[in-house]
Amino acid sequence: MVNLKKIQENEELNKTKRRSRRALIIYIALVCSMTMGAATCFAAGNPITVINNLSTFIFSLIRAIGLILLGFGIVQVGLSLKSHDPSQRANGFLTLAGGVIITFAKEILNTIVG
Repeated sequence: MVNLKKIQENEELNKTKRRSRRALIIYIALVCSMTMGAATCFAAGNPITVINNLSTFIFSLIRAIGLILLGFGIVQVGLSLKSHDPSQRANGFLTLAGGVIITFAKEILNTIVG
């Protein structure tokens, strides 16, 4: 009885090992076929254009975050004026100023650089 259980456990273990080995072989074959079959591609045109497009995209994301902060700052200042809370008003004006600076970050950097 004990030997039969051990034999069954060994058979299940062997099946699991075979399945995992087969999956690993398939995975390695797929990776090799994708890396060896990949064609080399080169960028057409001026590489500076790509960098400028990326810079424009990143600064547009930064501008969107700045506008969100600007709106949130306006809401905070409005709520602080309603509740007469000076600390909330200070935080609102700081958020408002930060939103303005973040919104116009590209223009500020261009002015500094020249």
